[in-house]
Amino acid sequence: MSDRRGLFLELDGHRCLLKWHRGRRFAGDIAFTRQRIAEAMAIGASAEIDLQRYGDDGFVVLHDEDLYPATTGNGPVIAATCAELGRLHLRDRDGSETVHPVLSIEDLAALIRDGETLPEAVLQLDMKVPSSGIRDSDIAAFARAIAPVASSVILSAGDAEAVERLSRAVPDMPIGYDPCHDGAIGRLHASRDFAGFVAGAVAASPRARMIYLEHDLVLFADAEGYDLIGAFHAHDRQVDAYTIREATSTILPKVMRLLALKVDQITTDDPVGLEALVLAGE
Repeated sequence: MSDRRGLFLELDGHRCLLKWHRGRRFAGDIAFTRQRIAEAMAIGASAEIDLQRYGDDGFVVLHDEDLYPATTGNGPVIAATCAELGRLHLRDRDGSETVHPVLSIEDLAALIRDGETLPEAVLQLDMKVPSSGIRDSDIAAFARAIAPVASSVILSAGDAEAVERLSRAVPDMPIGYDPCHDGAIGRLHASRDFAGFVAGAVAASPRARMIYLEHDLVLFADAEGYDLIGAFHAHDRQVDAYTIREATSTILPKVMRLLALKVDQITTDDPVGLEALVLAGE
């Protein structure tokens, strides 16, 4: 039987998925490796990767706008060609070169298409490029790669227009939206207009299935007497709370409260460790 640790948590009959942040399953994993992404798809996990635009048409699986220090390259990602990216490798947490290549969106799609992928597996494609930085040719490249595997991914971003433009080219692809960018959290702390925040998010991305919320914002609203998760559920949206960096005893009360509020998914850098922490604390 395959090792299925790090997939979900359950509390009082409610199941909450554990999303592998940047493709990490265990604490200390290197982000965005082919092996971990393939593993996630093969065992039916929820996982996430980030996308940046590069010099040719399309996107590459990286979080930052600069190649260094995450890769063996230097300079802006947007200035690198496909051939140049193909010669690079990821670095580990200590900065040492690894054997893991940098993946393009085409590599990612091939991994899903040609590998073992369970129907319940979902790979979140988190777009880091605003709509203003995405060309029509980038959208065409994205659609060519992702359309054949659209049922296994969900596209998200903090820029609703970017998601809308890309998803029009891949209409069968589920989408999500993160309304916590561009000063939204600070404004909400000041206004306490939680209902307005929910309404604004739903209006900004009417077709979004998943709403991504900073976990401390969910808990802040809860302390103020407002259930953000319940409010989005009332609009038929699921909620992902991000990001639990480490599975430590200090984070456990927060995680337990998120579970009690029936969050649908928790983004974490240590899914297996967080699962073990919660099971030990029950």
